[in-house]
Amino acid sequence: MLNIALPKGRLGEKVCRLFAKSGYEFPGMLDNNRRLVFLNEELDMRCFWVKPFDVPVYVERGTADIGVAGKDILLERNPDVYELSDLKTGYCRMSVAAREDFIDDSRKTLAVATEFPNIAQNYYAGLGRDIDIITLRGSLELAPVLGLSDVIVDIVETGTTLRENNLHVLSVISELSARLIANKSAYKFKKEIISEMMRRLETNS
Repeated sequence: MLNIALPKGRLGEKVCRLFAKSGYEFPGMLDNNRRLVFLNEELDMRCFWVKPFDVPVYVERGTADIGVAGKDILLERNPDVYELSDLKTGYCRMSVAAREDFIDDSRKTLAVATEFPNIAQNYYAGLGRDIDIITLRGSLELAPVLGLSDVIVDIVETGTTLRENNLHVLSVISELSARLIANKSAYKFKKEIISEMMRRLETNS
C-alpha cells in the first residue's frame, strides 16, 4: 500500500483535487467531516490529513511514503526526504516586511518576529546582519505595529493584510509553492508507482 500525507487546509484541498484529476481519488476526502484517513482500495493507496508542518515528519519517518508540503515548511524544517516535484499550486512568497516608516539602522540588533526562525536566521546570516528572533504563532503583523519587532519574516500571498496594517514588503526571501516529497527508502522500493504518480500530477498541474 502507498501511504500519502496531505496538509490540512486550503492548500491540501487544492492538492486533493489535483490528485483526483490525475486519477488518484479518495472518496469522502473533501466532504465536511472529521475523518482523517481515506482509502482507495482499487489502487491500494491510503491518504491522510495531517497538519502542514507535520507532513515532512510523517514522510521522513516512513509513516507516509510520499506527501505534499509547502516549500516554506521544507526550508524551515530541512527534512531528510527527496523533493520530487513542484506542483505549481499554492504560490506565495517568504518575505521581510516592516512599517512604512521603517529605516534600518545597521548599528543596532534587528528584532525579527516570525513563525519561521530557521529561515529568518539563515537569511540574515547570509547578509551578515545581527538579529534577535522573536518566535510568534500568528498575527505577525501586530509585532511591528505595536513595537515588539522591527520587521517580520512571513508568508505573503496578496499583501492585503500588510497594506491594511500599514506595512510593506522590504525583500523577498524565497518563492514558495507546494512540493511533492518522498521518503528515501520508499522511493527506492516503490519508485515505479511514485514516478508514475509524479508524472500524472505534473501533467495536470
